[in-house]
Amino acid sequence: MFKDINAFSGFSVNDMEKAKEFYGGTLGLDLSEEYGLVTLHLAGGTNVLIYPKPDHAPASFTILNFPVDDIEAAVDKLTGRGVSFENYGLPEMDSKGIHRGEGPYIAWFKDPAGNILSVLQEK
Repeated sequence: MFKDINAFSGFSVNDMEKAKEFYGGTLGLDLSEEYGLVTLHLAGGTNVLIYPKPDHAPASFTILNFPVDDIEAAVDKLTGRGVSFENYGLPEMDSKGIHRGEGPYIAWFKDPAGNILSVLQEK
């Protein structure tokens, strides 16, 4: 039924102006706005909808993962733009917040609404 439909994902925030500044300014993503909603335009033609929700509760899981070639450089650049990385107290997590255990190297951070995002690099 939906096999040939271009589905898309979305998530809520509690402050659309802060979301636009963070996703468009801090992260440098292309975005558009229509009907009070923001669409992130990601590489490869993927779109993600951001919508306001007055009783927003931050996602307790990672909503967006950004693959990078060099996680050190990505973390340093984002830190320079005011992004703070989460430290979940996991083994193999360094002082920058990069987890270097099983799987890809990964570092988690939050948007202004408290939603979790990550940068990750295959080893």
